[in-house]
Amino acid sequence: MSVAGERPRDSPGLEREFGPSALGTQEHWDAAYERELQIFQENGDAGEIWFGEESMTRLIRWMEKQKIPLDSSVLDIGTGNGVLLVELAKCGYTNLTGIDYSPSAIQLSQNIIAREGLSNIKLQVKDFLTPSSELSGFQICIDKGTFDAVSLNPDSAAEKRKQYVKSLCTVLKREGFFLITSCNWTKEELLNEFREGFEILEELPTPKFCFGGRIGNSVTALVFQRKK
Repeated sequence: MSVAGERPRDSPGLEREFGPSALGTQEHWDAAYERELQIFQENGDAGEIWFGEESMTRLIRWMEKQKIPLDSSVLDIGTGNGVLLVELAKCGYTNLTGIDYSPSAIQLSQNIIAREGLSNIKLQVKDFLTPSSELSGFQICIDKGTFDAVSLNPDSAAEKRKQYVKSLCTVLKREGFFLITSCNWTKEELLNEFREGFEILEELPTPKFCFGGRIGNSVTALVFQRKK
């Protein structure tokens, strides 16, 4: 969570490190999605929507405003339960792919997508930090919380963040768009993290709060474009 005015950590070139957390491990997410998969099988509950439904609406509205063609190739990085892909498909997007390193997350996504009767969504069990050769050429990449989780990895998080940026350059076409939503990083910090190979296009409006007389945002949502 960020509060306007806390600027020492936002200085150009200054990297902030987070303490190690289980939220940065695959073991945590495997266990979490195994539970959500069981709950879905028992009562049909699709599980949590990261950053709430408004986070999905915000991204889809931007894509519609920019008149992104409905057949554009879209990659959801760390798709989780796949609900964002479902909403994109319902809005008419036809070339959708979701990846997650948790097999249980992909199984949950498959079940939810099948229940919705959708057939234009591709799902793969893949670690974004080690993308395969066929995972390339996407026109849009979307991240809601995955970069946050990478940042909390107890094993060389800084190196993993750098690898994330390299992977993004591998899978995203030149001049393609990268939409990221984060609850850990401020706008200035994300600009620093993605300074190599990307330029900022727009900051999307997110809910604000006031604490101690200062106004801040609970999440940051940015649109980057990969440089030519």
